[in-house]
Amino acid sequence: MNLQYLYLATLLIILIEFATGRYKGLFTRTNILSTVGSVIGNSASRPLAGILIAIAIGSLLPSYQGSLASTPLYIAFPLVFVLCEFSFYWVHRWSHEAKGGRHDWFWKLHRTHHSGKYINVFVTVRQNVFWAFVVPIPWVLGVATYLGMAEGASLAIFTIYGWNLITHADFRWDDVVRRHQRFGKAFKALEHILVSPGIHHSHHGYGRDGGNFRNYAVTLSVFDWMFGTLHIPEGRPWRYGVPGPEPYWAEDVFFPIIRKPKISDISPSTENS
Repeated sequence: MNLQYLYLATLLIILIEFATGRYKGLFTRTNILSTVGSVIGNSASRPLAGILIAIAIGSLLPSYQGSLASTPLYIAFPLVFVLCEFSFYWVHRWSHEAKGGRHDWFWKLHRTHHSGKYINVFVTVRQNVFWAFVVPIPWVLGVATYLGMAEGASLAIFTIYGWNLITHADFRWDDVVRRHQRFGKAFKALEHILVSPGIHHSHHGYGRDGGNFRNYAVTLSVFDWMFGTLHIPEGRPWRYGVPGPEPYWAEDVFFPIIRKPKISDISPSTENS
């Protein structure tokens, strides 16, 4: 599956968002450094994660390479796709539920994706450099490819990435459909199965119709529905991002290697040295 079409679609949406004024006021120092740092950092960390995944799978499953190569695409694709969605739902949910607790580090690995007080296609690349090592989708795709279902894995990531563009874009066409007198009820029913832009925008917001403690799925909202975390909004959330000031950009992108000390951690002797 040629991902170049998705990269071109990403660029096209960015250009349309820019041309329609969707980035007005967003080019702050923190946003620029966080986005650029994420792109540069992940251009190195993601290949390294891929190498690690390949080595781990080859070591753990040495005699199973290509064992499922005869699996037809109509079985391989939905199998890999649903496994990616199901595993991501839980890891994504656990990262949010770790916030402020014993495993707060897990939340900070994902926080980068939420720390910007906006949502658009640029948010899809705003990721901590170590998130690629813990997010389950590359692991599922790696196992599927190793077992011989490379075509199904390619179609799965094509679908997931493509839908990610739709749900992160600043355009909210779904609001009109949801409120339509004739199609509104049917669309809300469909939102119990598929993630709409509104559902994912709600996940990136807080206040009215927001809350990053729900709507964890990427594509299949049926998992949110099954496990009690689905929220279908009526419009945009009150605010995007997370409450409070944005984290220091370098810590946000490179945590835990870079940590900005809290004021309370700086002793008088340190300040005077």
